[in-house]
Amino acid sequence: MLPNKPNSPSAAPPALVPNNSLITATAEEGRQLAVHMTRLIVKATQPDGEKRKALRDVYANDAMMLIAVSQVVATEFATIAAANGYWRSA
Repeated sequence: MLPNKPNSPSAAPPALVPNNSLITATAEEGRQLAVHMTRLIVKATQPDGEKRKALRDVYANDAMMLIAVSQVVATEFATIAAANGYWRSA
C-alpha cells in the first residue's frame, strides 16, 4: 500500500490503473493510457505537488532523465499491448 499524503490519514492512494482496466479500443488509446499511467506513477512516488513542480525544471533539462521517462512509458505500453493483444497475427 502506498503511503497517505501528510495531514490526510484517511486519503486513499491514487488508482494506478484508470478504470481498473488495461483494455483500450486502439493502440493509440493504449499509448495514451501508458503516458497517463506513468504520470500517476510519478504522482504516487512523489505525492507533494509543490516538490513535483520544483523538480520539473531539473528533469526537463536533463536528457538522461527524459530518456528514463520514455523507458517507463514504453514498459507501461508493452504491458497494455500484451493485455490487448495488439500484435496478434490476424
